[in-house]
Parts: sequence; C-alpha cells; structure tokens
Amino acid sequence: MSRFLIFTLISCLVPAMFAKDFTLVFEGSEGPGKGKHIVLVAGDEEYRSEESMPMLAKILSQHHGFTCTVIFSWSADGSFIDPNNQQGLRGLEALKSADLMLIGTRFRRPSAQDGQHITDFLNAGKPVIGIRTATHAFNGPDKFGSIGYGQFGRLVLGEQWVSHHGHHKKEGARGVIEKANASHPILRGVADVFAPSDVYGVKHLTDADTVLLRGAVTENLEPTSAPVVGAQNEPMQALAWLHTYQTPDGTGTGTSFCTTTGAAVDLVSADLRRLLVNASYSLLGLNVPAAAKVDFVDSFKPSFYGFCKGSAYWKARNLTLASFALGAATEQVDPPGSPEWDFR
Repeated sequence: MSRFLIFTLISCLVPAMFAKDFTLVFEGSEGPGKGKHIVLVAGDEEYRSEESMPMLAKILSQHHGFTCTVIFSWSADGSFIDPNNQQGLRGLEALKSADLMLIGTRFRRPSAQDGQHITDFLNAGKPVIGIRTATHAFNGPDKFGSIGYGQFGRLVLGEQWVSHHGHHKKEGARGVIEKANASHPILRGVADVFAPSDVYGVKHLTDADTVLLRGAVTENLEPTSAPVVGAQNEPMQALAWLHTYQTPDGTGTGTSFCTTTGAAVDLVSADLRRLLVNASYSLLGLNVPAAAKVDFVDSFKPSFYGFCKGSAYWKARNLTLASFALGAATEQVDPPGSPEWDFR
C-alpha cells in the first residue's frame, strides 16, 4: 500500500480516532527507545511548536523507537488547533505514562485539574526538555504544587523570561560549544547549530548548572552569517544547559535540559535536531548514539515565527491532527510580516 493511500485512510479516520483525546500518537518502531514514552507539548503563539513537535515526534518514534504523544492547544470548541488559546491544552493526562516531557509552550493557563498531571510528573522526578518559550511556559495564579505557573521556567528549567538579547527577526544565533563540557554525550555529533531566532538573555543560571552551548549573536538570519563583533557577544549568553530541579513536594530532584533555540525554522538545523534527540537519550539513561539519525520522516518546510493575532487566522488555517499525521508533509505558509528566509 502506498504512503499516499495510507495517509488518505488516516485522514479519513482521524475525526473518529481522536475526537475524545485530541492527541497525536506515534507508536515507536524498533530501536533503543522501544518501551519509552515521550510526551511533546506544543502550544505557543509565536514559534510554531504545533509544526515542530509532530516533526520531532516522528523522528524520535520512527528512527529511534520511542512512542511519542503530541499535545496541542485547541480552539475553545475543539474543532481546530489554535495556538492563541492559552487555555487550550488538551490531553495532559498522557503524562501519566510518560517517561520524558518535551515542552515548548508559552504562557499557557491549564486548569488546576489539568495542571495536576504536570505536578504528578514533576513530583516523580521525571526528566524535562524545554525549548525556546518553555522558559515562560505557563502563566496564571495556579500552581504545580509549590511551583507557581509563572515559576516553571526558573525552577524547573533554570531560567525564566529575561529579554531578547539579539535583534528580533534581524539577528540569528549560532551555537558555540562550551569547551569545558565539550565531551558531554548530549553534544555527540553536534557541530553546527544555527537558529534564525535570536539569542535570549540568560542571567539566573548558577555554578550547579551545566552549560553545553553558548549563543553567538549573528549579523543576520543567513545560516552562514558571522557573529557580530563587540560587547553583544562578550560574554555570550548560555544557549543550552542542564539543570537539576527540586520536585514540587520537596522530596526529590529531577533533571532538565533547556535550550532557548527551538522555533520551527530553527529546527531546519540538523544538529539542533540531533541535540534534542541526544538529550532525550541522555535524560532517559540510554547510550547516546555517535551520530543520531535526524533525517525528516516527512517533508518539513516550517513557517517563519511571528504572532498571528485574532482567532480568525487559525480558524481559517483549520489545522487538525490529520495535518501532522504520519505521511503528512509540513509545508506551511509564512504569517504576514515575515522576513524573506529561503533556507528551508
């Protein structure tokens, strides 16, 4: 049966298969990750995590054997994926069986009941990977036990929202390996990380955190652009690091990995994808491959980052689970006001 026919059948069945749980599940193939469950949480207004998380889930499941569940932010009526709905996360109960959470949300406001799934996950001391806006993943008055929604980034990942250190949509970020930690397994096979999203300011890490990459601000958004000269890169901000978090109930600790890169267009960089795959292996106690396979499973030509205000935009896009199922290409349109970027 051709891949096209399989996708057509999946597309027809999706409304019936996923009407209740709103999640996209990729069963793991044979591989080192077989038997491990990764939950990837999308839901941000700006950096297209609804595009990047299914792509990463396909790589992790089809190339490495992990079973992956992708959680999206949905419209209030549940009819389409709506990154602008900060209360739209559906399916967090998947964390009950998760071994690892990979999160890229921004200012989400889950109910106390839904938030309890995250609290339970953290109290178990399970590992967390955060990308880009995960430093400000949640907002609102509720708590994950002793951790306020707004404290998630600082306490679980080691950093909160600080600032844009680079010129937004004008200057990019190049990963520079921290020499003292160059032999860390997460950096295995990682040599050339470039992200057209800018460098974030980072100021709350301590000597207890392990910095793996620094971020050099680059002159422009082209992957070959040189670092800017001067004080902006002296010193360079931390770009990727490991952090030990205290469980909300105070009884133990867990490990997190965070990178302030992670826009969908950043993940055109093969070595950035490899960094996240390596982090998944490492945090789950598996041997990190010498050169982890990170080829796209389906075509991935993501849209550029930027806010798309108002509900009409996402309603018109009408993204559903079928838009990102196995066999579906991710070739999205850039939002209005995007700069020209021809490197997908």
